[in-house]
Amino acid sequence: MKLRNLLCALSIVVFTSSAVLAQLPVIQADIPPPVVTARAYVLFDASSGQILASQAISDRFEPASLTKLMTAYLVFDAIKTKKLSLGQNVSVSERAWKAEGSRMFIDPKQSPTVEMLIRGMIVQSGNDASIALAEAVAGTEDVFTQLMNKTAQKLGMKNTNFLNSTGLPSPQHYSTAEDLLLLANAIIRDFPAEFAYYKEREFTHNKITQPNRNRLLFIDPTVDGLKTGHTDAAGYCLIATAKRPGATGGERRLISVVLGTNSDSARTQESQKLLNYGYQMFDSQRMYTKGQAIAAPQIFKGTQNTVKLGFDRDIWLTLPKEKFTGITAMLSTTQPLLAPLQPGQKAGIMKLVRDGKTLAEIPVVALEDVKVAGFLGRGWDAIRLMFK
Repeated sequence: MKLRNLLCALSIVVFTSSAVLAQLPVIQADIPPPVVTARAYVLFDASSGQILASQAISDRFEPASLTKLMTAYLVFDAIKTKKLSLGQNVSVSERAWKAEGSRMFIDPKQSPTVEMLIRGMIVQSGNDASIALAEAVAGTEDVFTQLMNKTAQKLGMKNTNFLNSTGLPSPQHYSTAEDLLLLANAIIRDFPAEFAYYKEREFTHNKITQPNRNRLLFIDPTVDGLKTGHTDAAGYCLIATAKRPGATGGERRLISVVLGTNSDSARTQESQKLLNYGYQMFDSQRMYTKGQAIAAPQIFKGTQNTVKLGFDRDIWLTLPKEKFTGITAMLSTTQPLLAPLQPGQKAGIMKLVRDGKTLAEIPVVALEDVKVAGFLGRGWDAIRLMFK
């Protein structure tokens, strides 16, 4: 069924409630997800924000070099707020120069640019580059780590604690598949231009060329990121993302997080397996567009009698293919709806239901500004509400 016909087929039921927005359920396909040989994994549709498959997503693991995603997030933010610039030269401390583990081999006698360090951190997974960038942003890596943890909380990463900018192992340096998914999605969403660094296949610095450890970049042309990680404690980890054409047009982005496999080839194979499953078994369709009015309920004590309600973003839904029929849209608004009401202010919830099961619960917001009425208007509506 074409999307336009689907939207016309949706029946809208309006009722009153004070329901609270709930988490989207994991979508079940007729064919279960493949067996994934990993300690934890999650597959996510970025357009709809829905989880398609998962295992042990709240279990804590050492994130290894996946830590560098948060380091990059903070560096990108520093560039956005003009605290750093891509062409800015960075002094390399002895601490950065002598970093353990994977390196981009920066020379302390030179002053590499911020962009060179970004590429060294992302493509070559350089611990030396990560520390140099952390010091450029915050002065010291210790202070930078505090910023990492504050940002993690803001992003909703409730089960994460960082002790360094590199991912060097420690029992108290941990995260989860769910939290790392939030972080990866935030990079793609908040820094689309900088995200392009993650698809680079190799980088040369000081005449040393190192390939990107994300082998999917060389195997699957639809994959354009993100990051690998490995320590003895963490195992082999990979966060991958791809964009492929959707059945109804446009492109779908999926993100997979695979933690704790036993080899480089295993993390590549299991990630590819998840991405293929997500594209083969599911599809995403846009149900509503940003700013589209879906209802105009009565409002009291305002300068107008009704208010247009809708969404502050495009609303997408991911379902198993051929499952987009028989969907009912149920709108629940705050009652009584009182002025003042500002554009973007939450005014209700839209539930999308199929066969008695809730597929999604989406906040509904005011699309227009409704100011408070004068004394007489407020008084009249107060009387009306007494008899409502």
